[in-house]
Amino acid sequence: MFEINKKAPGFALPDQNGRIRTSDGFAGKKTVLYFYSKDNTSGCTAQALGYAELYEKFKAAGAEVVGVSRDTVQSHKKFEEKHALPFVLLSDPELIMIKAYGAWGEKKLYGKTSYGTVRTTYIIDENGMIVSARTKVAAKTDPAETLEILLRMQ
Repeated sequence: MFEINKKAPGFALPDQNGRIRTSDGFAGKKTVLYFYSKDNTSGCTAQALGYAELYEKFKAAGAEVVGVSRDTVQSHKKFEEKHALPFVLLSDPELIMIKAYGAWGEKKLYGKTSYGTVRTTYIIDENGMIVSARTKVAAKTDPAETLEILLRMQ
């Protein structure tokens, strides 16, 4: 997890269409980066649908929404099409960005410990600085909470 007012790590990863997206491509606008475990699982789908439902409000607040997981480009494309997701999904199967943003770690489920993507959400400002960092967010409430934080910053 990164400290507030620190420069966000750069990235260059393919989106759901195979197009390489870089951190520089989001310069000049606010960016909501949310890290999730897997396409088409119940929690991750609820989170994505929440962001989709509020997407126009994020845009009106001057922010882009970007979801990041280890899923493949093809998986992201199917996820986007199945749920009509209006935002960018980045594919990080090598865990480069996930680890760079501290979203990889120990998880416990039903008493069993494993390693995986820890649901984490960042808001990055127009200058590439982290202005909000939250970890272990709840899938269903994360989109609305993130929008509320973003709106309070204006």
